[in-house]
Formats: sequence, structure tokens, C-alpha cells
Amino acid sequence: MATAGERVSREDPGFRRLQEKHREYDGRLQRLRSQRYLSDEEKMEEVRLKKMKLALKDQMEAMLTVG
Repeated sequence: MATAGERVSREDPGFRRLQEKHREYDGRLQRLRSQRYLSDEEKMEEVRLKKMKLALKDQMEAMLTVG
């Protein structure tokens, strides 16, 4: 039996786009975290990516509770 998240992911292209963006941001964060030192610009990008990733997660959660 599919979970609500799996069902929405399969049926809703908008949800899938959010998931893809979330994974993209996560990959970029992983690359930043793998560096020994971050420049000030990279630190700002890390904070920005975390906020955008969290916003996407909130949107996906909202879709699951409504869906």
C-alpha cells in the first residue's frame, strides 16, 4: 500500500517538481558542506539554500495534509 506522500508524488506533477528542487538544493548543500572552508559568499549561499529547502518542505507538507 502506497503512503500519502508516494501517492501524491506519483499523481501530482507540482509535488514532483518540489521534490526535485528539494533534492537539488540538498545536493548543493552537500557540496558546500564537503568543503573544508567556506567563503563569506558560500556561507550566505548555505543559509539561503537551507531556507529555500525548508520552504519547499513546508509546501510539500501542506500538499500532503490537504491532499
